[in-house]
Amino acid sequence: MSKTTHWIGGRSVAGSAHLIDVVNPATGEVIAQVPDGTTADLDQAVAAAQAAFPGWAATDPSERAHVVGRIAEGLRGRAEEIATTITAEMGAPITLSRAAQAAFPVAVAASFAELGAGYEWTEQIGDSLVVREPIGVVGAITPWNFPLQQIVSKMAPALLAGNTMVFKPSEIAPLTAPILAEVAAEAGLPAGVFNVVHGTGPTVGVAIAAHPGIDMVSFTGSTRAGRQVSAAASETIKRVTLELGGKSANIILDDADFAEAVAHGIAMVLTNGGQVCGAWPRMLVPASRQEEAVELAVAAAGAYVVGDPTDEATGIGPMASEQHRRRVNGYIERGVADGARLVFGGPGRPDGLEAGAYVRPTIFADVAPDAVIAQEEIFGPVLTIIPYTGDDQAVEIANSTTYGLTGAVFGSPDRAMTIARRLRTGQVDVNGAGWNVLAPFGGYKQSGNGREFGRHGLEEYLETKSIQS
Repeated sequence: MSKTTHWIGGRSVAGSAHLIDVVNPATGEVIAQVPDGTTADLDQAVAAAQAAFPGWAATDPSERAHVVGRIAEGLRGRAEEIATTITAEMGAPITLSRAAQAAFPVAVAASFAELGAGYEWTEQIGDSLVVREPIGVVGAITPWNFPLQQIVSKMAPALLAGNTMVFKPSEIAPLTAPILAEVAAEAGLPAGVFNVVHGTGPTVGVAIAAHPGIDMVSFTGSTRAGRQVSAAASETIKRVTLELGGKSANIILDDADFAEAVAHGIAMVLTNGGQVCGAWPRMLVPASRQEEAVELAVAAAGAYVVGDPTDEATGIGPMASEQHRRRVNGYIERGVADGARLVFGGPGRPDGLEAGAYVRPTIFADVAPDAVIAQEEIFGPVLTIIPYTGDDQAVEIANSTTYGLTGAVFGSPDRAMTIARRLRTGQVDVNGAGWNVLAPFGGYKQSGNGREFGRHGLEEYLETKSIQS
C-alpha cells in the first residue's frame, strides 16, 4: 500500500499525520493513503503559489503554451499507468480508462497548447489597448468521476493564462494527482506554479474557496457543494466558476432512427457507470412508440457486462464508493416505490457480485416528468423513459428540471436543430454528434456558471485591463 504526499513548492510534503484511506471499490481493499490536509497545509501551498506568480505571469505566453504541450506529451507517455490507477481507485472499466480517462486529458492539454500559439492577448479599440492578464492564484477543486480530466481541464487554461494553482483532488480518487505533479515538473513548470493539497471538502475545499490569498476558485462537483463553495468565496469577492450537476434529456423525435437513438442514449447513461455529469438519464420518447423504445433499450442495456473493472470484457464496473452505491440503490428503490414501471434491473446487487460497490443497471418506463427519479441527479446507471405527446411537450419536459448542463435530440436535421435551440442547456448533441474539445462546456441554471474548453475556457482565467493613451 502506497502513501501519497502533498506537492507544494515543487517538492513532496508529508503534511498531517492523519491519513485518509483510498479504497478499491471493486474489492473493498485499501490501496493507498493520502494526507488529511489542514488549513496550515493550504496556507503553505498558497504562499508557494503567490511567490511563483510574478515569474510565471511574466513568462512569454508562447513558452507557457510549450510547457502545457509538454505536459500533454508527458501524460501520453504515462497513459497505461494513469488508466490502471483510475480503474483501481474509482472502478472505471479498464477499456474506458484507456480510451477516455487517460486519453481525454491529453487531448485537452494539447488543445490549449495549440490555442495558446495563436491567441491574441491584446486588442486595440480606438485609443485603448485592451490587455488580457492572468487573475493570480487559482484554487481548483475536482470530483472523483473523471479525476485526471477534471483537473487538466482547469490546469491547462489556467497555466496558459499565466496563473499559478492550488489543487485539491477528491479524496476518493486522488492518485493521479502526484502523477500530474511529476509530469508538470518534468515539463519545465517552475516550482510553486502547481501545488497539490489532499484532504476533505469541508476542510480543504471550503478553505480554498474562502482563502484571501486565492484570487479565483474553479469547482466541479455536486450542486449542493457548489452552493457551499459560492458562499465561502463570496466573502473575498473572488471569481468563481462552477461545473455542477445535470439531469439531461435525450429527446427522440418520431422521425428519428430509433435503433440508433436508443442505443446511443443507453451508452450515454451507462458509460462510467452513469457517473458522468453530462449523461442523458432522461429518455423522452413519443408516447405512441414508448414500447418500441423500451424493447430497444432493454436489449442494448443487456449487452453490457457488469463486473471486474480490470477485465477488458467489462462494460460497467462498481460505483466509485460503497457510500455512492447505497445512494444510487436508494434512488432505484424510490423509483419502484413511486410506481415507475421497472423494465430492466432493479434494486440490489447484480447476481454473482455480492462484494464490491456494484449496482444493477436499471431502466424505468412510464416515468412521470415530476417524479423524484426524473428530477434529481442519481449519478448512476439508471435510465428513466418518459413519454411525451408533441414537440412542445417534449421541450417543456426537457426544461423542467433545475439543471441545464447537456442534452440531445435525435430526428430529421432541421427539426432536431430547432428543438436543440429551444433547450435551456449549455450543450446539445444533435443526432449523436461527437465531442468537440474546442467547444465551450458548461451549464445553465443550477448546473453552474462559466465554461470550460477552447477559447471560452481560457478566458475564464483572464482579467481584462484597458489602457488609454
